[in-house]
Amino acid sequence: MKRGLKNVNLIIGGILVLAILVAAGLSFFYTPYDPNRMNMPKRFQSPGAEHLLGTDQYGRDILSRVMKGAMNSLVVGWVAVGIGMGFGILLGSLAAFWRGWKSEGILRLMDVLYGFPAVLSAILITSIIGPGMVNSMLAIGIFNIPIFTRLTRGSSLSVWRRDFVTSARAAGQKNGAIIWGTILPNILSPLIVQGTVQFAIAILAEAALSYLGLGTQPPHASWGRMLNEAQTFMEISPWLAIFPGLAIAWAVLGFNLLGDGLRDLLDPKLSRARR
Repeated sequence: MKRGLKNVNLIIGGILVLAILVAAGLSFFYTPYDPNRMNMPKRFQSPGAEHLLGTDQYGRDILSRVMKGAMNSLVVGWVAVGIGMGFGILLGSLAAFWRGWKSEGILRLMDVLYGFPAVLSAILITSIIGPGMVNSMLAIGIFNIPIFTRLTRGSSLSVWRRDFVTSARAAGQKNGAIIWGTILPNILSPLIVQGTVQFAIAILAEAALSYLGLGTQPPHASWGRMLNEAQTFMEISPWLAIFPGLAIAWAVLGFNLLGDGLRDLLDPKLSRARR
């Protein structure tokens, strides 16, 4: 706790992420206006007392849509990182245990997957089954699998050489029990840090996919989709792009700072080296 309270990145990142979580959680129960309700007489209203962040080209409240967009971004991030971490930990653990041609086969498969960024994967997926938020989650999640596989394998290899693992094997523990009960608890720290960083990347990727029309579809709110719709009206209503853009920057900065702070907190050696 003392080290955490002294970590500026952790505190600032935690505050930024907490604000996003509060906005997203609040949107389940309350938004100032219906985020999808059109009100043409009030279109392009400037930020003011009635609409704190103004209205868009259809008279929809921007604050309400930014709040709903936060929820969609967090859902995509959770699912995408969950897919990447779940399959990555499984494959990385097996690659570290098997060695030989089986391990090489897993690593070469990861190289193939890593060669297709999230946007290209989404284009491929949507060309087959159509665009949508679910497809964005799947594309970003597939992109995350090689990252967690490599990290899990590299961290597991160093733990497999430790004396307490040798003792566990000598005591007759099965390999599966050693992997899940001994290896994984000792590599959780880098996985948690990497998960936080990948969460920020997932939010940015979701915004990019929605901007291209491959992610969350209308009328559902998405920060990237809001930026796409705002580019036509930049000269008359710049706030249409400013507020969703700030929301993306806020979320990405928050998760990056949180990940950096967690890295220092969970790895004291790295923290001392930076000093």
